[in-house]
Amino acid sequence: MTSYLSIEHVHKTFGEGPSATEVLRDVDLHVDRGEFISIIGHSGCGKSTVLNIVAGLLETSTGAVILDGKEVSKPGPDRSVVFQNHSLLPWLTVRDNVALAVDKTFKGTKSAAERREWILQTLEMVGMGHALDKRPDEISGGMKQRVGIARALAMEPKVLLMDEPFGALDALTRAHLQDEVMRIQSDLGNTVLMVTHDVDEAVLLSDRIVMMTNGPAATIGEILEIDLPKPRERLAMADNPQYNHYRAEVLRFLHERHKNPEAEAA
Repeated sequence: MTSYLSIEHVHKTFGEGPSATEVLRDVDLHVDRGEFISIIGHSGCGKSTVLNIVAGLLETSTGAVILDGKEVSKPGPDRSVVFQNHSLLPWLTVRDNVALAVDKTFKGTKSAAERREWILQTLEMVGMGHALDKRPDEISGGMKQRVGIARALAMEPKVLLMDEPFGALDALTRAHLQDEVMRIQSDLGNTVLMVTHDVDEAVLLSDRIVMMTNGPAATIGEILEIDLPKPRERLAMADNPQYNHYRAEVLRFLHERHKNPEAEAA
């Protein structure tokens, strides 16, 4: 059966000649519709490069990305990105920041009234319906990131791409937003590809964790399937032996790469 999202033998090299740097080597990954995949690894392992290639922001050197039967060659509304920085326009209100994406994506297919209703619905989904007319400097960091997630979801993408979306937040806000993302993904059945440095976050949210070898010339070292029922309760997971086993497996992989950067080449 054909995968919904296929990253097929992707290589990526920056530069040319003697100064060329091979960032990715033969990255091959197949994702089913509705899966939540986390990509984890040490800094410089090409995690964000993989995400940017799927987003269409970078071209492959060789290999291809296929989404729902079509090759990805440029950015498009079928893939929306949530960055670590919320990337909201400071002069626009919460409502208008989301409207910018909705109007660009659905003008011609949804009426103005339908677009207004959809904007309100997505902001309510992330708990920001109370702040429609506030500007980014009037709300907290966690609220800004909620708006960023709402803007991405409002495009109704086939794949939601998240690049360390909670990395800049304090621990309590991060935990709250992780729970919100779990709830939303459960409700909508989104296909999600997320880059993270956080082992607990990866185990809590994911169906599979893709562990990258060290760069340069990074590739997929191991893929860990997380066989835990959803929805997952954070407190219950803390004492769950299976959860702790998965956590230990990811930590083992990362520790081996930190202790011996050439382990994958051995």
